[in-house]
Order: sequence, then C-alpha cells, then structure tokens
Amino acid sequence: MHGRPRKDPRPKDAAVAAAKAANLRDLQVQLLHNHQNRIYTKEALAACSKLLEINPEVYTAWNYRKLALQHNLDGVTDPDAVKSAVNDELRIVEIALRTNPKSYGAWYHRKWVLSRQLLPAEFEREFRLLDLLLKADTRNFHGWNYRRFVANLKSVTEEEELKYTKKMIDINFSNYSAWHNRSALLSHVLEKDQRFEFKKSTLTEEYGLVHDALFTDQSDQSGWFYYLWLLDQTVCVNDPKLISSWPAHGSNLILSTSNKINDCQLFSSSKPSSFTLLQAKTFPIILYFNKAVKNVNSSTVVVSSMFVSNEDLTWRPLSIENSEKACCWVTFLKVPDEKCSGSSSYPIEVSLGRCKDTISSNGSYCKYPSEFTFTVTLKDHNSEQDIVESAEENVVWNYADACNRKENLYPLLFDQLSITEDHVAEDLNWNLQTLSNEIELFREFNDEDSKFVKLTLARLLVFNDIMMLNGTHSQLGIHSEEVLTLYDDLMKLDPSHKGFYEDERSVVLMDQLTSDKDSLIKRCWYFDKPTSSNFHHQSCLRLSNLSLTRIGSVKNLLWVQLLDLSHNKLRSVAGLEALQLIVCLNLSHNQIGSFTALESLKVLSSLRVLDVSFNKISACAIDTRRYLCSSPLSHTVDGKQIIEEYEKENTMVQDHWEVIMFLRALHLTQLDIKGNAALHMNFRGLAIELLPTLKWLDGERIR
Repeated sequence: MHGRPRKDPRPKDAAVAAAKAANLRDLQVQLLHNHQNRIYTKEALAACSKLLEINPEVYTAWNYRKLALQHNLDGVTDPDAVKSAVNDELRIVEIALRTNPKSYGAWYHRKWVLSRQLLPAEFEREFRLLDLLLKADTRNFHGWNYRRFVANLKSVTEEEELKYTKKMIDINFSNYSAWHNRSALLSHVLEKDQRFEFKKSTLTEEYGLVHDALFTDQSDQSGWFYYLWLLDQTVCVNDPKLISSWPAHGSNLILSTSNKINDCQLFSSSKPSSFTLLQAKTFPIILYFNKAVKNVNSSTVVVSSMFVSNEDLTWRPLSIENSEKACCWVTFLKVPDEKCSGSSSYPIEVSLGRCKDTISSNGSYCKYPSEFTFTVTLKDHNSEQDIVESAEENVVWNYADACNRKENLYPLLFDQLSITEDHVAEDLNWNLQTLSNEIELFREFNDEDSKFVKLTLARLLVFNDIMMLNGTHSQLGIHSEEVLTLYDDLMKLDPSHKGFYEDERSVVLMDQLTSDKDSLIKRCWYFDKPTSSNFHHQSCLRLSNLSLTRIGSVKNLLWVQLLDLSHNKLRSVAGLEALQLIVCLNLSHNQIGSFTALESLKVLSSLRVLDVSFNKISACAIDTRRYLCSSPLSHTVDGKQIIEEYEKENTMVQDHWEVIMFLRALHLTQLDIKGNAALHMNFRGLAIELLPTLKWLDGERIR
C-alpha cells in the first residue's frame, strides 16, 4: 500500500506451528465455555489473556473481557480493586499490541476502557505508548485514531497536534498517516477560522512543507496525496451555486398549440434566439448546480408564471442512485388548456435566493442568488409551412448523405448556456497566482519518467482553466491541448491505470468541445434533406469517434435533442439523465455491457429513438451494477408484481428483470439493438410487448 511492497512471511517450523494451533484451539474452547456460562473468575480471565496474547484478533475474547469487567466491578467501591481491574485490562491490551500493533479489537478495547472513566486517565502513559508504536510503524492508522481520541480526551489543542505531525513528517517524509492526520486537523482549523488572510498564510506555509517532501523523493506517494488535498483546498468552491439552466436566460421557447402535431417531433425556428419544442404543451425547467445539493423545492426556487402557481410545482433530483442529492434538478410546467387559444407570449422568471436549506454534502449552502428569465410563445402551426408530419420513417444516422455543417448554426446558443453572476470570490486572484506558481514549478520539475509529476501538472492546468473561467480572466480551456497530451503520455507511461487516464482525458476533451462556441459549431450537423421526417431541418450534436470513456460537461448540453455518441468507448451513460430534451440518441459501437449501465436513460421522458447496436450488452455473465440500480435485489421495486405481470412462456423474468425494468420505463418509437449478446434470449418479443409505442426494431417495421 502507498508504494510499499508486501513482504513474504517468515518460514515457520511445522511442529511448532502445529503445537501453537492445538494450544489456540484449547484456549478458544475454554473461552466459549466461559462466555456461554458467564464464568468471570480469575482463572477464566487468565485463560482469556493467554488467548489474546497469541491471537489478538479473537473479537469474542475482547467482548468477553468487557462483560467480565462490568460484572466484577458491579457494586465495587474499593478504589484499589477498581484500579487493579482497569490496569489489568490496559496491560493485556499492551501485550496484545506487541503481537499485532494493528489489532482492531485491542485498540477498541483500550478506548472502551478509558471511555468508562473508572479511573482518571494517565495521559503520559498513553502518549508514551503511542510514541513507541508509531515509531515502530509510522503508518499505523489505528494508533493515529487512538491518538486523536486521547488528544480529545485531554483537550489537546489542534495547534499542538499539528506540531506533532510536523515532527513526525520531518523524521520521515513517507509518513502517510502523519500527512493524513495533518490534513484532518487543518480542515477543522480552516473551518473554524474562515478569514481569507488566515487561509492564505496557512496554505502558503503548507505548500512549502509539501514541496520539500515531493522534491526529496518524488516516487513516494505520501506527499503527493497531501498535495492533492492541498490543491483541493485552494481551488474548491465550497458553496454550491447555479451554473447552468434550461430554458436559457433570455431565450424564447415556442410551444405549438396544434392538436395535429405529435408530441415527440421537432422543427427548427427561424430565429436563432428561439427554441421550438413540440411536446404536449409541457416543458421542463432544468437547474444545474456545480455540486450535488438537496432540498430544491418551491420554497427555495420561485417560478413566476401565468401558467401555474409556484407552490404547485414539484422539483425532483435527476440521480441514477435514487439519492435525495443531485447536481441536476427538474420540474415540468404544463400550459393550461385555456391559455392555448391563439398565439400569445408569456414571460417566466426563475429565481434562486440565498437559502440555507439548499445544501451540499459538506453542509454548505447556496449563498449567491441567481435568476434567469425566458419567454414562452404559444403558436398554432396548423397553417404554417413548417408543419412536420408524423414520424413514420426509420431514423438513419447517415451523415454522408443526410447532413452538412452549418457555420452559422445557433449563433447565440453558446452565449445562452451560462448564467450571469454578480459575485467574484475575494480570494480568486490569490488562487490564480498560486496555481500559476505551481504550474511553473512543475513544468521546470517535469520528469519524463514520473507519472506523479505529469498527473499533478495536468490537474493544475485543468484547475487553472476552471478558475480563470470563474473569474472571466480568459477564454475557455486555454490549456486543454496540453492536458490531453499529458494524459496521452500517462497512458503510455503507466498502462496499468489506463482506464483512469482515459476517463480523465474524456472529461477534459468533452469540456473543450462543448465549452467553446467555435468547437461546438463544428460538431453540430444540420439535416437539410428530408430523408427522415424526424430530422428534416434539425441539428444534431455529433460527439462520435472521440474515444470517450466517460460523459462530462453535461451542463453545456441541456439544450441537446439529437445526440450522436457512437463509435466511442463508453461503458456507462451516467450524466445523460440531465438531458431532459433529448429525443434521438445514438450509442452504437461502444462498450456498454449491460442494461443497468443504461439506467440514466430511464428518466428521459422525451427519448423516442435509441440506438445501442454493436455494444457488449449481456456479453458478460456477471453484471457488477445489478445491485446499484432500482431492482428487486435492492428492494426498491416490487419483484413479485413484475413476475406476475410480465412472466411469459419461455421467459425467465427472474433472470432478465433488468431488461424489463429498463424497457418498461421508456416510450420509444424506434430501437436498434443488433450486434449484442442480448439478442440470444427472447428479447424481440419482450421488447415488442413492453414498448407499445415501438414502431421500428433493428430497422424492421413492426407496427
């Protein structure tokens, strides 16, 4: 662990080992007999002590001693008797720790004895024991946990404990536990004193300390882990804030009031600042935060409109983990029938105030008010030339024949993706200067053979771009190309962690492509041939053939309705749950291995066309995600009801519940799944039954 190789155990004499095992079995038999019969005599405790001296990991023995101590001291008032009994327990713990300094049971038993406060704690004795054990093994986290307990019991100040960690680090830079304990102490100190000047001086001093460790031995992981924590303290924005929304600020949403237009169709708007949506006079309002938050509701978010009362709106988190926290939240606003006569425009304002109820996982709350406005225009398209007829043709993702790029596509769309903020963090300039200094330092230190240096430099550059964007000091992603090159080098230098580097590279690449207007336009394709009535005059965001293994930057894609992610290396679609407008999705030729990896798609109520052909669905006999999703296995759905409702001849519902749960949540009109192992089972009949709206299956008309 942490770069330290394991050592082979020393060879033992077989006869000695056999005798020891026999003795251990006899002592265990005695322990269980005494424990079951509640025998707490001196002889019984002595036998228990011998057992723990040989094997401190017999947890039952420690529990037995706790019961014995409580029994033998019940009603005892003699202080000498109490002292003798307590010291016996502390002594047996010390003997056990000589055998195994990392025994859970031994450390917990000592903590339990002191917590009883039968005697005043001898702190000198406790700290002396800790010094001996931590010098013998600096990475004994049990010892460090116990030290925190004793320090708290004695009311030792955090400043004194910080001095101790500094002393241990100076002795050995490779003391991972000391670095970890230091980060825990400083986190609490910085939380208590939130003055910027204090934080600035503290972190500056810590950078100097960790630099000494990194440049002394760059192959040791201890200092690098602490450096990452320190970097997080520098760039992390503790307070959650709204960073994206749909509809975009200042946009015009056009809804059709025609009864002749189906609910899943799209058509282009003649105005670039307008967005046309045909979906049964109901549309979503999407909020995207920089970190997962909870308690987004009508009391924390106010929607002012002529259509519905704010109190009647229900906000729900978009999370595949069924968590009450999420980065993305959505509510659906329905236009009442009485408003649908004629053509009218209605302004809508969404405001998020400073609210202590909307909090993130670390307890911080939204301190910065945000608001955005947009207009909803109701329009009857019965007499318009741009009426789109019902979608009857099979959607074909053929760019060579069906579409070409338009350089002027959505000229104002990118500007609508961000929400204007009136606040700038007071420490932003110091953060940027610190990152700049660190980048310069690591560029000078750049070692072609050091994965830690390259990985840290990549993270520094990414953080620098994020901070520059927050302060509007620069254009987007100025270091993206350098970061991508660093991750390419890391995959060659450290192939054992290639999957991790691919994920990190994918996030950077998606941010580069979607955060910049010019690069985004190059990826938008426009269908101007009526090959399919769905796509005629529509734009598609094409993110195919990019070797993506992970989906990122979804905050920039809330407007997307047609998305092509084909010919990548995706194993999961986590993140797509935020794209509530998406109608057509191409995931063909990826590495998706199961239906549970598509869990995010179950909340996309607008999704009508899905292509997951030529993946690896059901190719692996073991699906590690089965227990993470909503299923009978996690008791989040009624398995009995599913079996009774869907079990048919030759179909074992118990074996294919994930298929049923996935398909029954969708409203697809077209599904392509050829080229997957899932076709070996009775999938076709199941899909036709579970999807009553399905018209096309693997290119064949079924209804």
